[in-house]
Amino acid sequence: MKAVDREVLLGFWKVHILHHASEGPIYGQWVTQELRRHGYAISPGTLYPLLNRMARRGWLKVRVQARAQPHARRNYRLTAQGQKVLELLRAQVRELYAEVIEEAETARPHRRRHRLAPNSPSA
Repeated sequence: MKAVDREVLLGFWKVHILHHASEGPIYGQWVTQELRRHGYAISPGTLYPLLNRMARRGWLKVRVQARAQPHARRNYRLTAQGQKVLELLRAQVRELYAEVIEEAETARPHRRRHRLAPNSPSA
């Protein structure tokens, strides 16, 4: 189950990262702390490859602070392409919330229209 949890959570982590990058530059250690604040336990070995993938896809732009140290801080900013992805995700999250949360809170037993009857040929 842990692999399933991680796979699903990767999507949530990406939404958080894009959202916070839209507010201003972010960096790995801050992202780790912010995700932990939301109850997500993410290791640097998971976070940094994720940030790098998002940068390779053109969603984030990376700027390395000029330092003499080999592990200089990398700041990540949202790109125009990342902003488009974030807008799409926000719309999808809104729709998902409306269906999964709001409808479930107001649903009556007869509103279970998406489920097939147990003896249905398509079940």
